[in-house]
Amino acid sequence: MIMIKNYEDNVLCPFDIAMEMLGGKWKFSIIYTLSINEKLRFKELERAIPKISTRMLVKELKDLTEKKIIKRTAYPTIPPKVEYNLTELGKTLEPVMMSISSWGEFYMEKTSE
Repeated sequence: MIMIKNYEDNVLCPFDIAMEMLGGKWKFSIIYTLSINEKLRFKELERAIPKISTRMLVKELKDLTEKKIIKRTAYPTIPPKVEYNLTELGKTLEPVMMSISSWGEFYMEKTSE
């Protein structure tokens, strides 16, 4: 296993880094929704994830943008138009999202018997 040192001289493994970047209740939902829709405006994204609050969506979008997983594009129109899509780095998570989704389907089949 590859080990990476962080700033406090603690050792983190790549899995810990990934979970630190993507952990939480909503990040995977946002990434998955953008992976199957390519590009969405804020309200479209909010409707696609019905249980997320507006405040939480704003927070998670900002965090994912800072981590360069998604890109926020603001257009100088009235009313303002903002679109979100996965960056090239974010698109590398698509196979991960599809694998998790496939496992979820498998789990549902096995536990519904």
